Amino acid sequence: MGERGRVVIPAEIRERHGLKPGTRLVLVEREDGLVLMTADDMLERIRENCRGHDLVGSLLADRRAEAARDVAELES
Repeated sequence: MGERGRVVIPAEIRERHGLKPGTRLVLVEREDGLVLMTADDMLERIRENCRGHDLVGSLLADRRAEAARDVAELES
């Protein structure tokens, strides 16, 4: 890493992963270190982790439960 915090990715790695000027990168801090990946790879990883989960259904259930608690609180 340079003095100004810039990281240099070696040419052979850039070529192997198809990195070009302007490629958006994401740096993820983990307990065991740092992970650098393209934004597209990060989005795909998130999609894979969410596959099979009804996120909208979960959110609606949470909101309905919260609304029910609010109504119960107002009625007491």
